[in-house]
Amino acid sequence: MKYVNEFRQLEIAQRLAEKISRATTKPWKIMEVCGGQTHTILQYGIEDLLPDSIELLHGPGCPVCVTPVELIDTAVAIAKRSEVILCSYGDMLRVPGSECDLLSARAAGADVRTVYSPLDALAIAQKYHDRKVVFFAVGFETTAPANAMAARQAKRLGLSNFSLLCSHVAVPPVMESILGSPDNLIQAFIGPGHVCCITGVEEYELLSEKYNIPIVIAGFEPLDIMNAVWQCVRQLESGQACVQNEYSRAVKRKGNAPAMSILSEVFAISDKNWRGLGVVPASGFRMNDGYAEFDAERIFGLSRQTVQDSSVCISGQILKGLKKPYECPEFGRQCTPETPLGATMVSSEGTCANYYKFGKFQPKKLCDGAAEITSV
Repeated sequence: MKYVNEFRQLEIAQRLAEKISRATTKPWKIMEVCGGQTHTILQYGIEDLLPDSIELLHGPGCPVCVTPVELIDTAVAIAKRSEVILCSYGDMLRVPGSECDLLSARAAGADVRTVYSPLDALAIAQKYHDRKVVFFAVGFETTAPANAMAARQAKRLGLSNFSLLCSHVAVPPVMESILGSPDNLIQAFIGPGHVCCITGVEEYELLSEKYNIPIVIAGFEPLDIMNAVWQCVRQLESGQACVQNEYSRAVKRKGNAPAMSILSEVFAISDKNWRGLGVVPASGFRMNDGYAEFDAERIFGLSRQTVQDSSVCISGQILKGLKKPYECPEFGRQCTPETPLGATMVSSEGTCANYYKFGKFQPKKLCDGAAEITSV
């Protein structure tokens, strides 16, 4: 594919690895925030190129993984109503709730449909005027504008049978929650490039200054990640702490103004419960009063009951960078992609799912069959 090869060249990755190795004099712990970056790190064996003193920790950057149990239960309860068509992205269907997932609800007769865009759900609402169509709106600031646009379009068209079950969350508040925790291990962040395409980098500059921590905004290709690690190490070794935008081909400092405008039109900031992490202040979005008629929770009058996560699942510690998946006694045993105990084993961006898929079952740098960065 055009423009991809230049970001997957093994020779350049090896040169960056050599520079990182020469510059590193102390052990450093660096967290990548985005689940897409986690996938790249595991798929291409990037940790195997780094010196043992550099440890990559995997953050809460998978929106599927941090959707709380009670919201899955709410989605299941809505889907079971005979008048409802519930639409969702495919990876949400297998996230376990307290009793079942959406896939099981569909098997039991609920009308649950997989869509690829909120506009698909909008089209279903236009086709089935006698049904209530609910789109399970999940994601970070990256996907929230498109879902907000769907709500605006529904309002413009007068589609009273369309609504959103909103589970949108924001990245900077959860980063601050991790940094402010007494058990925090993170010394630098690889920032989420796609989120910053929408929001810009100013919030990250405030975080960097407040906590005196390097943050390097990066893309999702192997060389993006390697370069971000290199820039993090340079800052750490020199005692610097600032935000660097290494994804300038996509991210501008001010972000995407039209996208941010529609976010503020449709959504309001709220406290949010993150699966495995608890309630993080001002870290989520809810439908604002001007769009109350498209808020599924208000329409169906369902109150959420806080539900505890699986007692054996350690996904919360994994999302904070305190543990790795192979430290969970049930990883690869009771908990597999076919029988997930926690959401981090469900999504293609989930840390546990990636460790399982790419065979990282033990804490060693070089694993048999590790992927190799190649030009493809």
